[in-house]
Amino acid sequence: MGLKAALSKPFAAWAVRGINKWKFNAIAAQEQVLANLINTAKHTLFGKDHNFQDIKNYQDFKKHVPVRDYEDLKPYIERVVKGESDILWKGKPLYFAKTSGTTSGVKYIPLSKESMPEHIKAARNALLCYIHETGDASFVDGKMIFLQGSPEMDKKAGISFGRLSGIVAHHVPQYLQKNRLPSYQVNCIADWEEKVDAIVEETFHEDMRLISGIPPWCQMYFDRLSAKANGKKIKDIFKNFSLFVYGGVNFEPYRARIEESIGKKISTIETYPASEGFIAFQDSQQDKGLLLLADAGIFYEFIPTDEYFNENPTRLSLAEVELNKNYALIMSTNAGLWGYAIGDTVKFISKNPYKILVTGRIKHYISAFGEHVIGEEVEHALLHVAKEEGLEITEFTVAPQVNPPIGELPYHEWFVEFVKQPADLAVFSAKVDEQLQLKNIYYKDLIQGKVLQPLIIRPLQVKAFVNLMRAEGKLGGQNKVPRLANDRALADKLVPYQLS
Repeated sequence: MGLKAALSKPFAAWAVRGINKWKFNAIAAQEQVLANLINTAKHTLFGKDHNFQDIKNYQDFKKHVPVRDYEDLKPYIERVVKGESDILWKGKPLYFAKTSGTTSGVKYIPLSKESMPEHIKAARNALLCYIHETGDASFVDGKMIFLQGSPEMDKKAGISFGRLSGIVAHHVPQYLQKNRLPSYQVNCIADWEEKVDAIVEETFHEDMRLISGIPPWCQMYFDRLSAKANGKKIKDIFKNFSLFVYGGVNFEPYRARIEESIGKKISTIETYPASEGFIAFQDSQQDKGLLLLADAGIFYEFIPTDEYFNENPTRLSLAEVELNKNYALIMSTNAGLWGYAIGDTVKFISKNPYKILVTGRIKHYISAFGEHVIGEEVEHALLHVAKEEGLEITEFTVAPQVNPPIGELPYHEWFVEFVKQPADLAVFSAKVDEQLQLKNIYYKDLIQGKVLQPLIIRPLQVKAFVNLMRAEGKLGGQNKVPRLANDRALADKLVPYQLS
């Protein structure tokens, strides 16, 4: 065991003791977070506009601060972007995280000197919890790679902005810098495919032990490593590779193919970072739940997903949530986001401590006929049957077909890129439809009532999604394929990629 690995174990024990102080006292931690947020921002423009001086508790907060999305907060954010101080949070932001919004165009999410350290601490603590629980710190003595956006940044009104993953690259602790790849020069390559090829060349002969990134883009890295090694598995290229850290999307649709590429099962840690704040991470290998970070400068609220689009939806604090119920996640942060609807849906699988699963996006659903099918349901249906049939799925998305050929009923159209095609696509499709009916009673009623016909799967060409993302200029980085949509914007673009 190397010196770094040896030192990391007492460091991990210290970190876990700190986590445990709030882990089982999350409600008190959240009450303190809210009080601190209100007190710190009461003299800002937003605080004055929303009577922060009158807010004494959560009930007051709900009265004065409505739920907003980016468009609703944009008038305040635009003033921050122009360089004004004390608008949403005291002073000016440390950075803006630049993200791509579906309706808002480019979004600029503020990161403050209070919020930025929480991103770094959470990423660090996810690894330290793993070390403390498993006793395995061997990855610390080898090389680590974080597949991320470019660390190069631009400026607006004197404030640096760029992709969150690129910003984070500037804050990697010094004790990890020598272990970390890719190099700064390679990380700055703008073209994703060129960048992946450069990363392959730079890492191929290194002792890679930890690999981190969004699963589909890690898969591209693995594919190109394997091609360079004449088909070898990743475990034979990186013999000490022992830990895969991921976030951004549900890993399950990618798990089978990634494990096949690696050549063995491997320990994984799921994280839930967002530009708006680092929300949760998997703190134990014993369950898949993500520990909600209740003491990280974020106050959370939850709206039942079936009420989200109501005029006055129910808003719940952490103390009021129920297990196994889907909620839209609302955040107020120490970077100046207030009652902010991040767009994700989560459900709690534990309240002692509070642990969540990310179940989808509030705007990624199909309800063209009143069924309100969500991402969690389509993923379960497809992956359950694929596992039974021994099939691997590269990527997929689902959309409604409301204008079928004359004489046919409407249906859900699934665009699926298989690693290997099903022996009988009709039988496979029927099984997937059956699973979806079991998960969603409204969908079942529409099928049985002959309002919809059973779903139709359109197999796609190999690399269909990669080729489409390339054509759209969205290859790599933090870009993700939506699992489903209530329109056909993505579906219609995939039609040319169907197998004939």
